[in-house]
Amino acid sequence: MKATQITTAVAALACALALPAHAAGDPVKGREKTSMCAGCHGIPGWKTAYPATYKVPKLGGQHEEYLVAALKQYKNGERSHPSMKAIAASLTEEDMQNLAAYYASSYSGPSK
Repeated sequence: MKATQITTAVAALACALALPAHAAGDPVKGREKTSMCAGCHGIPGWKTAYPATYKVPKLGGQHEEYLVAALKQYKNGERSHPSMKAIAASLTEEDMQNLAAYYASSYSGPSK
């Protein structure tokens, strides 16, 4: 009986540790920082021409964890878009979490 309880407790702990950590951002503070994002990500169907032509992704409704991870990757050089690298370099960890919380809560439908 004790072995079953221990196994159950270990399994529950393993499951809890496997869950992704949620960003702890403040969407209100994140909204205050969106001016640097809106020029590209706030225009439905926008395509950038530098460094190559491609459709700019819509941020509204994206997962917080993904947005924070992407911003960190731009900041540390794992992702290499020049404009995004420059913007991410200016952000603190808190800024990233706040922006992610705002965009995760602001889905307005598919882009056109």
